[in-house]
Amino acid sequence: MSGFLPISKQDMKDRGIEQLDFICITGDAYVDHPSFGMAIISRVIESEGFTVGVIAQPNYHNLQDFQKLGKPKYAFLVNSGNVDSMVTHYTVAKRRRHDDAYSPGGKGGYRPDRAVNVYCQKLREAFGEEQPIIIGGLEASLRRFAHYDYWDDAVRPTILLESKADLLVYGMGELQTKEIVHRLANGESIKELTDIRGTCYLTEPVNTPWGAKECPSFDQVVASKESYAKACKIQFLEQDQITGKTVIQRHGNWMLVQNPPMRSLNQKELDRVYALPYMRTYHPVYEPMGGVPAIQEVEFSIAHNRGCFGDCNFCAITLHQGRHVTCRSEKSVLAEAKKLTQLPNFKGYIHDVGGPTADFRKPSCQKQNEHGMCRGKKCLAPTPCKNLEVDHREYLHMLRELRQLDGVKKVFIRSGIRYDYLIEDPDPTFMRELVEHHVSGQLKVAPEHCSNRVLDCMGKPHVEIYKKFMDRFYQTTKEVGKEQYLVPYLMSSHPGSTLKEAIELAEFLKKEHIRPEQVQDFYPTPGTISTCMFYTGYHPLTMEKVYVPKSSEEKAMQRALLQYFMPKNKPLVLKALRQAKRLDLIGTGPNCLVRPDGPSSNPQKQATKQTKGKRGTKWQKGKTTRKTGKRN
Repeated sequence: MSGFLPISKQDMKDRGIEQLDFICITGDAYVDHPSFGMAIISRVIESEGFTVGVIAQPNYHNLQDFQKLGKPKYAFLVNSGNVDSMVTHYTVAKRRRHDDAYSPGGKGGYRPDRAVNVYCQKLREAFGEEQPIIIGGLEASLRRFAHYDYWDDAVRPTILLESKADLLVYGMGELQTKEIVHRLANGESIKELTDIRGTCYLTEPVNTPWGAKECPSFDQVVASKESYAKACKIQFLEQDQITGKTVIQRHGNWMLVQNPPMRSLNQKELDRVYALPYMRTYHPVYEPMGGVPAIQEVEFSIAHNRGCFGDCNFCAITLHQGRHVTCRSEKSVLAEAKKLTQLPNFKGYIHDVGGPTADFRKPSCQKQNEHGMCRGKKCLAPTPCKNLEVDHREYLHMLRELRQLDGVKKVFIRSGIRYDYLIEDPDPTFMRELVEHHVSGQLKVAPEHCSNRVLDCMGKPHVEIYKKFMDRFYQTTKEVGKEQYLVPYLMSSHPGSTLKEAIELAEFLKKEHIRPEQVQDFYPTPGTISTCMFYTGYHPLTMEKVYVPKSSEEKAMQRALLQYFMPKNKPLVLKALRQAKRLDLIGTGPNCLVRPDGPSSNPQKQATKQTKGKRGTKWQKGKTTRKTGKRN
């Protein structure tokens, strides 16, 4: 019998199941791997003694797929998949994507836009208004309040109202799910589950709980951008698992209630989640279609932590996973690594031992465990907090143990480190071993910009810290006798960036001999401080006004400036420099970005040159790629 959960009536029959207790519906293909949220939730439900089936990427043009496993005894659980369906479908320029790594054969079109809404509406059509429906995952979690929708360029109400679901689980969800499934099984109605932390629900205003923190209503945030920014501030300040309060927001005749955040899993609980019997691959039904490409990035990777106190303003982790860092035990991580060595395709390389930020193992200070995170302050930006505790010893010991396992040739770190955290470590051992053992030629880091004005809007450390790290990295690389390079992720058109700041970044890149391959326009996705800035023109935590580049022309110029050396970008670079009255950067001098006429560089030489700049940064053919995963 297959170890996968039932996906058909035949699977149910083979297991002697007449009616499933719970049915999970997801916008991804069915991949039973702990890097897929629905895989974790379905296995957690199973571990609690319930039967659970999976409907992956149902055909949303009719009802048959939604009905194929029958009606669950207790509830449907719905998510859009690992990635927001709108981000999956559209580029930042709102152009339709044709591929989808989370679908069979990597092809797009298997899920609808706004998948959570569509799936829930189909379930209501198929099973009626009384059928309990619970939504969760990234798409639902980040749309739990009234939110700016970049694709509509409008404010939409809470996803609970649009989807007509009964309950929304925000955050990682294991503890909420456990409580929900047992209370439903014990006879409680879905409408009675109004006191579970880490959940949201709609109620009549008369039933609003006392003592809640109220943010401006849906009507108010639609009418006033200032009100939207104030609502955003309240929502973010109440996301701490220790100090967070109930938050409410009126939507016409309904009141949205967000209960305080659920606590993070402790280490024992986290270990148990990753020890569940995952098949660690996609369901064999996808084999004839070419499999599911997303497994390739995670098949031989290990997630050892959760949460991120880095708290970048453009990152959704704060509103989803939270800032409190928890981690698995070394024993749990080693046990998973041993499983990897036994997989048929394992070649001796563990691709990553990371998480939201690879080198975080503990909260940034002990105060957080009792008093929560500091309200309105960041641990690392613009400068590290004086209470920051930097310690890589536990992570380093775990990496050393992994390197010694039979069958393991190399252990890489690819999910990104916080260079501003690493550089604060007075012990150089981790830096040295990172460079010596865990970098596959290139180390990905995310300075994002060089203008401190823009970095403050991003919630990132100032550029001086990156320069310090860059010097230390190349010095260490030289000491161990290797040729390795930093790959900096950079972002154009973030709120706060005018053409002046974009040109400042281009000058910085030229001076430091950095020619970035990966450049990303700011993408205003729901649930981030930066998206609030983009829509309102206010920094919600300070209510200061922020410049926002919005026109396609200016965004194109800012993006081109980051890759000024590419011949195809020369017209836009010239236009930007002239518009900014920076004619001093047009010419043949050593500090100029482009020539006044003719190609800015010889395309043939540009394609073949592979020399080192003064900081050892690799010069490569200009190539623009779009990074869609986690940004540190």
